[in-house]
Amino acid sequence: MKLLSPDFFARDSVVCARELIGTVLTNGDCRGLVIETEAYSEKGDAASHLFTRPSVRKFAHSASPGTAYVHRSYGIHWLINVLCQDTETGQLGFVLFRALEPVAGLGTMAERRGVSVTQQLCSGPGKLTMALGIDGSFHGRSLIEKTDFSLSRGTSKPMPVVVDRRIGISKGQELEWRFLAESHSGVSVKAASR
Repeated sequence: MKLLSPDFFARDSVVCARELIGTVLTNGDCRGLVIETEAYSEKGDAASHLFTRPSVRKFAHSASPGTAYVHRSYGIHWLINVLCQDTETGQLGFVLFRALEPVAGLGTMAERRGVSVTQQLCSGPGKLTMALGIDGSFHGRSLIEKTDFSLSRGTSKPMPVVVDRRIGISKGQELEWRFLAESHSGVSVKAASR
């Protein structure tokens, strides 16, 4: 599979979040098709760690687009994001991976998660990191180099995408920066019907 290029992440995080649907996230023998993402921005986004945490801003300003930002959510689950930087504006952002469709390493994923239903293995941001074996040691690693931890092109033709409001946050809920593979049963939360 062809890795995503640095240019892919040299754009606005909202654009990247939408276009990451249908790509493939790999760690070792485990792979999943990206079916749900959320975008976060450095400016004007009170839900973004770039907006609220100086240490995260420092990390993002010293890292390259395509770098993994891995953090704990409420001290419980590891979450994986990828860094973006719009070359036109210089604005930084992250894309959070919210759900994957498992495509390889299902036995390993099931063992790590303690569930056997394929649709439930990676149907949430904390579930997918557990299934793929991603933890804090992956923070700061590139997702666009030739390693066993990477993002690559997936489906040959674009998947239909649904746009929705972000979820699981207390600020910036009105922003429609969550992207889902249309009608996919493996997403974390179905899109609101409007």
